[in-house]
Amino acid sequence: MDSRLRTITIAICVGVVLFVLVIVFYLNRDVFGGKGTRKDSGALISASEDTGEKAVVQKTDDGYWIGDDLYAFREDEGFFDKQATKYDEYVKKHKTLSMITTSVEKDLRIKIVDYDGKVLEDKELSVTIEGKGDYKDTDKDGIIYIPYIKAGEYKVTLNEVEGYTVPEEPLIVNIKAQVEYVPIDDIKALIKTEAEIDPSEDDKDYLDMDADTDKTEITKLLTTAENATLGIDVSKYQGEIDWKKVADAGVKFAIIRCGYRGYSTGSLVIDPYFEKNLKGATTNGIDVGVYFFSQAMNEVEAVEEASMVLSQIKRAYVNYPIFIDSEASGGDGRADKLNVENRTKVCKAFCATIESEGYNAGVYASKNWFNNKLTAKELEDYIIWLAEYREAPTYEGVYNMWQYSSKGQVDGIEGNVDLDLSYLEIKR
Repeated sequence: MDSRLRTITIAICVGVVLFVLVIVFYLNRDVFGGKGTRKDSGALISASEDTGEKAVVQKTDDGYWIGDDLYAFREDEGFFDKQATKYDEYVKKHKTLSMITTSVEKDLRIKIVDYDGKVLEDKELSVTIEGKGDYKDTDKDGIIYIPYIKAGEYKVTLNEVEGYTVPEEPLIVNIKAQVEYVPIDDIKALIKTEAEIDPSEDDKDYLDMDADTDKTEITKLLTTAENATLGIDVSKYQGEIDWKKVADAGVKFAIIRCGYRGYSTGSLVIDPYFEKNLKGATTNGIDVGVYFFSQAMNEVEAVEEASMVLSQIKRAYVNYPIFIDSEASGGDGRADKLNVENRTKVCKAFCATIESEGYNAGVYASKNWFNNKLTAKELEDYIIWLAEYREAPTYEGVYNMWQYSSKGQVDGIEGNVDLDLSYLEIKR
């Protein structure tokens, strides 16, 4: 393009822009002129403090003032009145509390949550149960538990909480007369991490196998055991595991600890390595089962323990059974002094709850424990996982898996690990 043509093009563009600006200015001459007068609008004329001239303001049918007078808002008598806004409504909504209740058997657990479903902690909370009285959240964890209450229908009222809105009407709840072996929906509210408890008091590494161990204990991997599959069971005590090396060593399955109930506090605690071990094993083609170290005192607590496990494996592939680990805790555990009948009921309640969700359930215990602390015959409908550290088990009852050593050495695991043989036919 030569210079003359370029000059003409630029001139035309500038001309077009100027023409557009003139049109815009003309159409908005009232605004640019600052007069603000439109004789045909029927608008209200008010004084402009800056110029002393008249400026147009007009009140619409729905109560709004419009015009070009910056001081026109003073004509609105309600301009400074506080009115509810969407933000005010949002704050009020998110400061509204509600109650979630659960009953397993002649008990009531009340969880106080905010609008987002988050448990309200560190607050002074209390409820009133009609005909029963007031109950406080003494540990300020947002949960009020009433362990012994007669079955029936009750009205529960959440008392005032500073800074929050509580329900105006009481909540109608039904207290169950008998335990049902089904998962507790809101069990996650009861699950703690080790950061919230004292593991040295609630998770002691105690092993009481003297009566079921002798010098013939096998500590090597039985990779060629006839009609059996080689496996291990692990928890946080094995630390970081190289699961590829474990798989390469010939291990076919792993029973992984999901968690435990505290020896002293009774808290439900997730094993800090559970998720990592679960992922590591399955990623490397190792079949997976789960166990939970129980300190349940009754069937209600057994259902809680099973519910916790089920809540943690919802998105996992678990094809080996889920076990309740029933064993001693050094004599000072909260469940150590249970009698045979109640301990057996605990195991059955756990297993029944697990089976209600379609999983295979089982009981882990030593030979001594099965013979003297449980009614083994009542448990034979479930998978029996026997712990006995000898060249061959001497247990005369039925068993489906055998933990044959606690001193195994497996490539990929630092230190000792439990070794197991499974006689189950597991579908992948």
